[in-house]
Amino acid sequence: MLDTLPAILVEPIIRAALLEDLGRAGDITTMAVVPAEAPMRCRLAARQPGRLAGIEVAAQTFRLLDPSIRIETLRSDGDAVAAGDAVLELSGRARSILTGERTALNLASRLSGIATATAAMVEAARPHPARITCTRKTTPGLRALEKQAVRAGGGVNHRFGLDDAILIKDNHIAIAGGIMTAIERAKAAAGHLVKIEVEVDTLDQLREAMQVGVDAVLLDNMDPATLAEAVRIVAGRAVTEASGRVNAQTVGAIAASGVDLISVGWLTHSAPILDLGLDV
Repeated sequence: MLDTLPAILVEPIIRAALLEDLGRAGDITTMAVVPAEAPMRCRLAARQPGRLAGIEVAAQTFRLLDPSIRIETLRSDGDAVAAGDAVLELSGRARSILTGERTALNLASRLSGIATATAAMVEAARPHPARITCTRKTTPGLRALEKQAVRAGGGVNHRFGLDDAILIKDNHIAIAGGIMTAIERAKAAAGHLVKIEVEVDTLDQLREAMQVGVDAVLLDNMDPATLAEAVRIVAGRAVTEASGRVNAQTVGAIAASGVDLISVGWLTHSAPILDLGLDV
């Protein structure tokens, strides 16, 4: 079971999602159709197999609407589920549960989809030690939750923001006038705890970077044979990260090249949801 994110990080996200749905007048359908004190007992369940994430987020959604709702957690973030497996059981005021249903499902389905996609990539990279990592290509406002979902799927996190580390990419290099100049400027500006990574497209660029020295190299859009040669050039002097054209069909060969990390942007920007439903 993963450690849950601090409530101070998660609650504002859930509140914003609920406010978006409730609008100016609240759930007028439920208020019109369902008596105020009508009870409800229901179950949040998986409708397809996958890996879970965002389950505590879903539970918090209902708690924010109505602290009296009783919630039993049957499965946790990181758990594998089959179609039909129950995840949460809820009982309480029907109005509260129905009002929170869509927001809770939107968040849990989205995050579980990311965890499921990550788990598939992790499995496809076996038995090689390369770790699957995400990027900053996240849904605005949901980054902390989506990166937690990557961890639930067995992946690891790249930087959370622009202030985490220095990552010198192709446009930085173009403006600076070259890789060596860009790295030297970064080293002059970086604090003693700030790591430096540089993106390279060719082995010649990699050799330049290694002359100056960096903490990590991002090997962009290289085929497996070129990646293997890049790993030999680095020879353990920096963390090696492969990126670009990574999917379930290519990740095994990329991992076999010996890189330390494989970054996959689509895990957080394009992974399909895991279908979850709330049934009375």
